[in-house]
Amino acid sequence: MSQEGTAVLRLSGVGLTRNGTRLLDQIDFVVETGSSWIVLGANGSGKTSLVRICSLYEHPSCGTVELLGEELGHTDVRKLRRRVALVSPALTDMIRPQLTATEVVMCAKFAALEPWWHDYDQADRDKAVSLLNAQQVGFTAQRRYGSLSSGERQRVLLARALMSEPDLILLDEPSAALDLGGRELLVERLGELAADRAAPPIILVTHHVEEIPPNFTHVLA
Repeated sequence: MSQEGTAVLRLSGVGLTRNGTRLLDQIDFVVETGSSWIVLGANGSGKTSLVRICSLYEHPSCGTVELLGEELGHTDVRKLRRRVALVSPALTDMIRPQLTATEVVMCAKFAALEPWWHDYDQADRDKAVSLLNAQQVGFTAQRRYGSLSSGERQRVLLARALMSEPDLILLDEPSAALDLGGRELLVERLGELAADRAAPPIILVTHHVEEIPPNFTHVLA
């Protein structure tokens, strides 16, 4: 984990053009340890593109991206991506419904989607269950992911995000498709995570002002 107050993520003059359309223009953005950010904007404003750049899954058309002191384009992104936890609608669709909640969380140790690609021990399983308990979904530990409600799935994914002890957490519209009760529970959990001084920096993307959790320190709009 980086020392408090140091830059975890730095975007300098970042722009993105796709099919002749400018999606992002001259974004300057620094995320330091001890901070938590809201990225606020309407649908189609480039928020998801920004998340993809921050998580090193897309290269900008211009500008520089530095994560943990490593510059995109001059480092092994496969290793660096493992230090970033990404929760997105796309991730939900990629997870096999037959996996248990414990397996979904545990696989994040190796940024994997299936448990048979790597070796896990009892300590890994215990840690996964502990993280599920911390998100108040410990009762789902042995239940199949596909049988869970949308709200339960999102809290399982939040537990998964913490499994690898990342240096940065990115949340792309995590409350999408949740009912009112599910949104309220998720907002509460995210507020608690933002208040945890031991937690890594968080970037939360949303277009709903009413879904901004407490304890977040910065807004990019």
